[in-house]
Amino acid sequence: MPDASTPLAISGVEAMRGIGAVEARGFWADAWQRVLKNRAAVLGIAWIALVAIGAVVAPFIANANPLILREVAADGTVTSWSSPLWQSLTASDFLMAFGVVAGGVWMFLPVRLPRGERLGALVAGAVIAMATTVLSAFAADWLDEPERTGWTRALGEWLANPDDTGRRVMMAALIGAPIAAAIGTIPFLLSTKQRMAVVVVALGVAAVAAGARWHPRPVDYDRYVVDEAAGRIRCTYTLIPWSPDRSRSELIIVPPMRTVGEAIADKEAASVRESQRLSAALVTARASTSPDEAIRIEDDMGQVARQRASLQREWKPLLSSPFAGHTFLLGTDPNGGDVLAQLLWACRLSISVGFVSTGIAVVIGVTMGSIMGYFGGKVDLLLFRVVEIFMAVPVLFLLIVAAGVLPRNTYVMMAIIGCLSWTGAARFTRAEFMKLRNQDFVQGARASGLPLRSVLFRHMLPNGVTPVLVDASFAIAGAIIAEATLSYLGLGPDNQASWGKLLSSATGTTGTFVWWLAIFPGVAIFLSVLSYNILGGALRDAIDPKLRKAAH
Repeated sequence: MPDASTPLAISGVEAMRGIGAVEARGFWADAWQRVLKNRAAVLGIAWIALVAIGAVVAPFIANANPLILREVAADGTVTSWSSPLWQSLTASDFLMAFGVVAGGVWMFLPVRLPRGERLGALVAGAVIAMATTVLSAFAADWLDEPERTGWTRALGEWLANPDDTGRRVMMAALIGAPIAAAIGTIPFLLSTKQRMAVVVVALGVAAVAAGARWHPRPVDYDRYVVDEAAGRIRCTYTLIPWSPDRSRSELIIVPPMRTVGEAIADKEAASVRESQRLSAALVTARASTSPDEAIRIEDDMGQVARQRASLQREWKPLLSSPFAGHTFLLGTDPNGGDVLAQLLWACRLSISVGFVSTGIAVVIGVTMGSIMGYFGGKVDLLLFRVVEIFMAVPVLFLLIVAAGVLPRNTYVMMAIIGCLSWTGAARFTRAEFMKLRNQDFVQGARASGLPLRSVLFRHMLPNGVTPVLVDASFAIAGAIIAEATLSYLGLGPDNQASWGKLLSSATGTTGTFVWWLAIFPGVAIFLSVLSYNILGGALRDAIDPKLRKAAH
């Protein structure tokens, strides 16, 4: 009997009947299998997945708001309970968590729909949800400005009613409707009925999330500490009870693996040593008959005593709360914030800047490149001059200038990077379309009378988008570097955790080197950029037959 692993011999007639034939994989399935054979690429994918998980779960595991808060009466009984953590979540937090769960179910749902079309529907839904959330946040801020008058003021007051969430949901749906309608007209995405279903579901979910979290809730972290120390409440916190915007002046530059109680004890000991040093210096100054020096030292001693008394008043409730046992696994920064919490929350900025800015660049570049490559001639000549103009614009310097004159937020940064880094995608698409425009299937589509958008985006684009997707991986790495550089220079988004901002604080305000603020965010930036570059290289090798042949 032959071994089970030994291939059986078949005759020519059996081969013609398909006996022993192996089902051929699709182009992208085959390319993905080749990528997974590259160990470095697999490690890169694992790191990217880890960053994505950190971006999604950051609000749920790194939050100074109590997961459960119980109001306690004078006799010790619990009168009510609430979840400040749940109430502090924003529309983006809800949508990211919902998108991960619903997206995973959608991609593996046992229905007869190609994975490529499922992914396209998922991307379209994400774009609708993100646009609706962002535009709703802008509208809420604009309507809340005190200088609003007339109908805008009336609209803002109408939406401000806390008991009527339906109004805000309706407004968010109206704001996102134009974007959803535009996405629904894309011809190469599913059928018409399926596109409408995707549009309705995505717009509905985004409108509900944006309407429910129309106004951000003010947070006072110290109130929880004081009330719990007084016995008025009992709190249950999440894994890392420290938000990225929470800071304590008495917890500045705490080394890794130190608890809050140990850090405060170290500060207390340092204050005592400083008082002893000043006392000794005062004795020396009086012995040397230096009245001016003695007066200066007495002033310093009084200042240290006042600071110590003030800090002791702040330390007392903190040491009486569960925060006293919290361990700063990666230390704190010069503002007294938890480095690990900021690293987790900074994953969101890295992922969003990389993918959103690259998505904008790919859309613009593919559109421009397809028009240039399909028409050629004077159209190509004119539009390529536009490409050359944008290639000459220094992105980093423009970002620095924009940070000084425009609002310093994530959306402005993503828009600038995306609107200036599309030239690579345009050139790749142009070259591919110039090769494809004379192919038989393109001539047949044109002879059939199909509209131009169908010829370009339904027939030609799937056959010419491969180099663009490879370039997009490198573009994501470039966007992450641009954001980290801008944040390192202090010009990044305000009030938002960033790897570059943490890295810039490694020298501290006193000029001393803080090693954990250099190593941990630096390693995160390095691994992220390296992972995207390795993945792009592996994908390029997998889809290019010349490189595959050279490798063998």
